[in-house]
Amino acid sequence: MIKTERILHLKSCRGRKVRVVREHYLREKVPCYSSLCQADCVNDGKLLPGDLIHYVVPDVGVVVDYLEILELRELQGIVFTQTACQGVQHSKGRRQYNRLRNLLRDPRHDCVLFANEFQEYAYCPREKGESQEKWQTRCVYSAAVWYYNHLAGMMDVVMITEDQDAVAQYSCLNSGVYVISVQDYLQNFWQELQAAHELYSSISQTLQEKESVSTEKEFTEHLPAEVLEAGIKSGRYTQGTLNVNKYRSQNEASVRPEGFTNKSTDLSREVLVYGNKNRNRAVHGDTVVVELLPKSEWKGKVTALTEGQGEEKSGEDNDSKPMPTGRVVGILQRNWRDYVVTFPLRDGTQSQSRNSQRILAVPWDNRIPKIRISTQQAEALQDHRVVVRIDSWESTSLYPNGHSVRVLGRAGELETEIQTILIENSINVLPFSDAQLKEMPVNSPEKPWKVDPAQATERRDLRKSHLVFSIDPKGCEDVDDTLSVRSLAGGTLLELGVHIADVTHFVAKGSLTDLEARSRATTYYLADRRYDMLPAVLSSDLCSLLGGVDRYAMSVLWELDAQTLAVNKVWYGRTLIRSSYQLHYELAQALLNGEQAEVPELVRLGSEEKDAKLAELTQALERLTHVARHLRAHRDRGGALELEGVEVRAQLDKEKNITALVPRQPLEVHETVAECMIYANHWVARKIQEAFPHQALLRLHPPPRVEFFSQLVESANARGFTIDTSSNKALAESLDAAVDPQDPQVNRMLRMMATHAMSQALYFSTGALPQEMFYHYGLALDFYTHFTSPIRRYADIVVHRLLTAAIAMDKGSSSSEALDSNRELEEISHHINSRNRAAQRAQNLSVQLFQCLYFKDRDPQTDQCCVADALIYSIRDDGVLVFVAQYGVKGPVYMKNREGQVVAVGEDGSCEWQSGSVRRYSDHITTTSGCGTSTFRLFDHITVRISVQSSRCHADSLNLEVISNKPHRSAEPQQPQQHQGRSQLVQEVVRQAEEASQQAQEKAARRPKLSREEREFSQSKSPNLYLLLEEIRELALMDPRLTAQVCASTA
Repeated sequence: MIKTERILHLKSCRGRKVRVVREHYLREKVPCYSSLCQADCVNDGKLLPGDLIHYVVPDVGVVVDYLEILELRELQGIVFTQTACQGVQHSKGRRQYNRLRNLLRDPRHDCVLFANEFQEYAYCPREKGESQEKWQTRCVYSAAVWYYNHLAGMMDVVMITEDQDAVAQYSCLNSGVYVISVQDYLQNFWQELQAAHELYSSISQTLQEKESVSTEKEFTEHLPAEVLEAGIKSGRYTQGTLNVNKYRSQNEASVRPEGFTNKSTDLSREVLVYGNKNRNRAVHGDTVVVELLPKSEWKGKVTALTEGQGEEKSGEDNDSKPMPTGRVVGILQRNWRDYVVTFPLRDGTQSQSRNSQRILAVPWDNRIPKIRISTQQAEALQDHRVVVRIDSWESTSLYPNGHSVRVLGRAGELETEIQTILIENSINVLPFSDAQLKEMPVNSPEKPWKVDPAQATERRDLRKSHLVFSIDPKGCEDVDDTLSVRSLAGGTLLELGVHIADVTHFVAKGSLTDLEARSRATTYYLADRRYDMLPAVLSSDLCSLLGGVDRYAMSVLWELDAQTLAVNKVWYGRTLIRSSYQLHYELAQALLNGEQAEVPELVRLGSEEKDAKLAELTQALERLTHVARHLRAHRDRGGALELEGVEVRAQLDKEKNITALVPRQPLEVHETVAECMIYANHWVARKIQEAFPHQALLRLHPPPRVEFFSQLVESANARGFTIDTSSNKALAESLDAAVDPQDPQVNRMLRMMATHAMSQALYFSTGALPQEMFYHYGLALDFYTHFTSPIRRYADIVVHRLLTAAIAMDKGSSSSEALDSNRELEEISHHINSRNRAAQRAQNLSVQLFQCLYFKDRDPQTDQCCVADALIYSIRDDGVLVFVAQYGVKGPVYMKNREGQVVAVGEDGSCEWQSGSVRRYSDHITTTSGCGTSTFRLFDHITVRISVQSSRCHADSLNLEVISNKPHRSAEPQQPQQHQGRSQLVQEVVRQAEEASQQAQEKAARRPKLSREEREFSQSKSPNLYLLLEEIRELALMDPRLTAQVCASTA
């Protein structure tokens, strides 16, 4: 080891230049991370393959400006030097540096880090008078030469640089070490890699046409980091994430402070940032520092529905009460990502040069400002969606500068819009690589998968002793969970079992499949498709607990007292199961109701055997339902909430054309399965928390902020109900009491408001929070985690590994895999939480896309599908917000349009636009016109017409227009010819209902008295009125022309 000195020229916090001398140690042995190494380097970690034609060493400038190209997986054998990495850190900041570090850590990319500045023969001390750029280029070239010599000439080395002087100086010095430009490298070695060429062209144009510095600044400069840090500590400034209002993106944004350490009470609340000037070049999602404005300049959030009307008026009419208002004085962390944009229509006003045109592209997300890019394809891509990235935003520019990455496709096409949704939520789901698929077990007709005899010995075999079955949605392929219930000890005990796919047996920690699953974090479900977290051989086959085949499982078995259902003991372990029945929800519910239903697994059996097995299955379902009711009642006593969400399913035909929008119909069996899964998650959480109190992955649900309940409380008061939000138990009891016997949708709407007010449940590591914060508010449980869906959630895989380690600990042995530390678990938790939010947003956006597709080709003036009943749930200054239950749609209904006209109601309830005025009250809104005064109250039912409002640059949206102040009746006496088929179907269901009712009355005298369970829960086993009405409702939603077709649907 050789000791030298390294001189650094730094700047102090006051801007003074400081000369720092540091000790610098050089070593002869520094890892090269090449599989061709003959010098016995200690190469721990991934190695560069030896079957390439060359290694490539990018210089500092290339890594700083063209890192996106180097991130392409097709490029292999990349050696990043320590010099280049430090250059990125100093010139691009922490975010870009972390991006480079993650690239180096990712085993899916063939790239390594070479510590050239610690290698005795590669290190180059900086010469006197030598510029920083020249010295860095010399260091990288010296590293490239060392690499070639170290590998004894077995691998050529290509250094790529954009410095033409370096190309001329170094290209002929050493044979086997080539120095060429990035463009020449791509043309000579990657001519077919179109993505790399497009990226290079786009980035090069951006670098060549940097905006000239203007003498007049458009924005104030951001304060230095040390000033921001001191201001945050003193309480003068606050930091938080900028959240731009998507409905009023031009003017309204807010910052919610992080933590509660601020000394000023005003800074502990949400801060409004009004206008682009006060936003000071911050983009939605950036972590910013905010300074409060004087109270005389505070504003309130706009409460009108339309942005235009909110801007035209000032004062208290359209604004809420003033709130803390501030301006951005600094940006701590940029949150720039890939953005989808649309090029503007060419009007001749865009600046042009000889080879390119500078345009202002309009982002699909209207919270993002226009992005200025240079391109040669502006005219050809006017109707296309294009992915761009922001490079910089100078204080002299009104807009950020960026470059295009790739073209998605023509706007409006389904595949383009789906890809837009994925990119806007940073969801990158490439096909699984060959290397990942090689890790997978084989299951083919030629080589079927079989149970390993060693595993059969180690696991508890439940194939003959337990009746195991699954209950899932129709068409489900990724069956995570199965259930079992049986009587023990002569009926004095019950055994409840939850059996979950043993994914961790097939996915080893640290494997390529594991890393990919961790990166995805979840399976992404869209309206017409899904993107699996795991390869199909696992998710749809070997890890899917399909019926009639042997599968590995992780099981939890409870021994319960048959009378009290108290837990006597719990067993956790790996099992071998064979599911006897693969039921769907509707079939299971039909069996519970005593209806005639065909179980596929019993079709080929004889009559006697079939009846016996059907009775056995039905008894198991009834026992399971009994246990689930008890579990739910126990949680209800603790304060568990029964919330409501908007869940709508898009029915698709074989060509994936949308044929109907169907709200999810709740069944008791849904609750039965959910309760069993919650029970398993709770007990597994207790187990791993006891075993690993400082490094277990749990899930918490924090209590919501009181102010988030304001709309719920005010709306309930308008209907005469009182909502107590002091605790989850008080809230649950209040919601249970807030029932209008005449209108069940009122309670449903209140529960949806409560759901909207909830905080988001989050994963966390137990070592990061005190135990009193572990509580799950919604489920009323002290410990909770996710264990039951490892096929589609990475968190469950982590929990399975923790449970395996806990079981091994109980047996006195150690786990075969090292557990993640508290810090590593926290990183995993943050990543999974982020991906879950992205998955939820993408799913919602895809449903909205298909809602628009459903109505897009329909004529709203003539098609009765475009007319629906809507419930008013919120009052605004110039309209109301409504919920259309039939289609699961929420949206605004304007009472005043842009021309100043208001909704006038005629004597028959029909509405039209007339001149007049609007006045808002707490629980209603009135319109006054030549027809008189009309009132629309909270929870009133009105009739709306649904149409699609198309947008060239953004997503299409649904437009709701009130056409009657009366509820919509879907079945009027006079029906058009096209709806006669639907009427006949309804009549047929009514006829069947009358026959069933008559048969039920005839059997009533012979029927034994109701059991205690049936009396307590009013659960009739014969076809009941509720189910018949639900069937009528489903038929009413269907198009009569499609009733005979089997419509594909997604989970």
